Amino acid sequence: MILGITGGMGCGKSTATRIFEEMGFRRIDSDALVRDRILTSPECVAEAKRRFGAEVIVTDAADCGQIDRPALARVLFADEAKLRAWEDFVLPRLYVLWREQLEGDRAANWVVEAPLLYEKGLENWFDFVVCVASSSATQFARLAERGVSHTLAAQRISKQLPLAQKIEKADFVLSNDGSTDFLRDQIKHLAARLV
Repeated sequence: MILGITGGMGCGKSTATRIFEEMGFRRIDSDALVRDRILTSPECVAEAKRRFGAEVIVTDAADCGQIDRPALARVLFADEAKLRAWEDFVLPRLYVLWREQLEGDRAANWVVEAPLLYEKGLENWFDFVVCVASSSATQFARLAERGVSHTLAAQRISKQLPLAQKIEKADFVLSNDGSTDFLRDQIKHLAARLV
């Protein structure tokens, strides 16, 4: 079985996938794959520099020559066309990594964190889609704890399908306005139903 986990930014998708992993699922962390494998590849670094200029490349410290992710985010979230074009470059590479992992253990139960699941029409990859939802206030508070300004958070959230639509489309919804234990209890109940 393959579960796709989606939801709004700051709703707790990563926390939910880690809890599924605790329950025996194999986890694919899409953000980590993009950050650690795709954006660090020489091909991707060269493409970022070609498209957006040297200002998105780190020039000092140990990461010299790598993509400056905050600088890249500022460029992308300020220009819808650049964001979509960059997603079209990065996401096919992510899907290759997904496929490699999924095919490596076909018997496993998988949970895949897929933030743009509906935006990119990925529903057919998954047996079930689970949406992790929380209130706007909770989202913004969590993002502030991560150092994301309210303005930047609002800008990024506005680029995604509204959370209400994700909730409506999902097979299952997890409420994540409470404690981690409350989320864990919901996931434990859901996993018992599915496995």
